[in-house]
Amino acid sequence: MRDHPHGETSPHPEIWTGRARNRVQWLPAIGGVACLALGIDLAVTSGWTSGTAPLVMSVVGCIAAGLLILFGTLAFVHVAVRVDEDCLEVRCGHMGLPRRRIPLSAVVGADFAPQVTPRHWGGWGYRWRPEQGTAVVVRRGEGVVLRLGDGHTFTITVDNAEAAVRIIRGRLRRDSTGTAR
Repeated sequence: MRDHPHGETSPHPEIWTGRARNRVQWLPAIGGVACLALGIDLAVTSGWTSGTAPLVMSVVGCIAAGLLILFGTLAFVHVAVRVDEDCLEVRCGHMGLPRRRIPLSAVVGADFAPQVTPRHWGGWGYRWRPEQGTAVVVRRGEGVVLRLGDGHTFTITVDNAEAAVRIIRGRLRRDSTGTAR
């Protein structure tokens, strides 16, 4: 904890972090593992007599589909959001990819969205819709909507989104008044 001279208190923590999880995403990941297993099983115990080309195409197709499903779903099992003095950073999945870093100097406003749903964005994941902007949607629920200086919006589903909005708005007010960091 920091010492604040003369009884001053910091209205905002230096770093705010939040997360959101989606346990349902594990179900498609299991489907991806099943496709991988089918591809490996076909490669190892194949009894096909119609030639090697159909076998190779089936094995490669199953393995490719399995990897795409597996990694595509595991990337959006959870999201981690970090707000510090200079930027908001979003990291998806266990490897932190995809990742997006938005400087707070590019943000003109932040709003709380009480109900963000995958249905409104066309599913889970990293989404773009011309009329809505960009979003990282890992589950249904509350989220943060950033209004960017270029006219775009960026939405993130995250737990305790109201606190994130308060922190971002406080930092934006501080920057607009010219107060040193």
